[in-house]
Amino acid sequence: VVLVIDSVNGVEAQTRRLMEVIAMRKTPVIVFINKMDRDGKNRFDLLEEIEKELNIQLHPMTFPINSGKDFKGVYDIHNKSLVLFTPGSKTEESLQIQGFDDPMLIKKVGERDAAVIKEDVELIEGVYGELNVDDYLSGNVAPVFFGSAVNNFGVKEMLDTFIRIAPTPRPRETTTRKVDPEEEKFSGFIFKIHANLDPKHRDRIAFLRVCSGKFSRNKYYEHVRLGKDVRFSNPYSFLARQKDVIEEAYPGDVVGLFDTGNFKIGDTLTEGEKFFFTGIPSFSPEIFKEVVNKDPMKTKQLEKGLIQLTDEGVAQLFTQFGGTKKIIGCVGELQFEVIQYRLLQEYGASVQMNSLPFYKACWLTSKDPKKLQDFARFKQGNIAEDKDGHMVYLAQSEWFLNTEITNNPDIEFHFTSEIHK
Repeated sequence: VVLVIDSVNGVEAQTRRLMEVIAMRKTPVIVFINKMDRDGKNRFDLLEEIEKELNIQLHPMTFPINSGKDFKGVYDIHNKSLVLFTPGSKTEESLQIQGFDDPMLIKKVGERDAAVIKEDVELIEGVYGELNVDDYLSGNVAPVFFGSAVNNFGVKEMLDTFIRIAPTPRPRETTTRKVDPEEEKFSGFIFKIHANLDPKHRDRIAFLRVCSGKFSRNKYYEHVRLGKDVRFSNPYSFLARQKDVIEEAYPGDVVGLFDTGNFKIGDTLTEGEKFFFTGIPSFSPEIFKEVVNKDPMKTKQLEKGLIQLTDEGVAQLFTQFGGTKKIIGCVGELQFEVIQYRLLQEYGASVQMNSLPFYKACWLTSKDPKKLQDFARFKQGNIAEDKDGHMVYLAQSEWFLNTEITNNPDIEFHFTSEIHK
């Protein structure tokens, strides 16, 4: 996984959520600190903030020379080379230097900046030492790179390191057993869905990660949740905006599949074996808004848009228990703006988003169905259902949530909902 951190805003809410998934699965992670060509936070303050907020040890692999309008490039600590930044250029100039007293370094960045980067790198090497690849593979240490993605700067150094140290596909847990990537039979799961990837064609793409065996074009596979066979005549591989039809794919590959509404995130495809891949959680959102339809003539379009856009996994859709109020839950304000814009542009549905006074959503389960029903009846104003019909408690504050947890020991409050059903 590559985590992109904005040097201006630092660690944001959605990054914390993603890191929770990464930590839960002990997935190796690389951090790319972006927008170094803009005025942002102090680079050492950023490192400290990331370690504290995401609870992971960092290991800088490159380090910036200034930032904002004075950004001159990065020093590649691993390769002991200077990578120079030219505003507006899409190519890098990389120079091998012989130590920090090399006249070439002083010539390119100036005597003052050469002295500063020397001091910075010596401090980093003294504190962090050499990168331990085993610590990276176990998810305990994250290599860090600095750059400007929009200028394609600093990205090459990150990708070179990714190729050098990233792990091969790993075994994955399922509801029945562990699946090894070297197994002969194919299996994989849907981890992302994108509606209207090409607005002209109103297509919907489900992204499949191959976990074992070989995926082949035009071959029938079992859609485990639906219990039916499916095949794909035009599976795609994607690189930026370019897509190409592929004949086969192997563990670790990502395949784009045209979807007519058959897939959900977490769905499993196999060659006949019946299991679901686990460890694909849906996390509790932190901001909630009621969706109000501004044009009753577009009700069907709104319903379709809400379902398809929340199928993508960037937001969650709840329906008030015993009512029809539609509630969207997200981890950031920007996601609401994106959903509102896409509902209008892609589905012709104009909506108003009204903020709701909820703090967190918790999925409810209990071994005693009656107690769960009684709780739902007493707390009806705070009860909703997710798209799959699971009962959810919408807490108004941390105090209310803790009180309900204490007062209802027979009811389990879950902050994630496992996706494999």
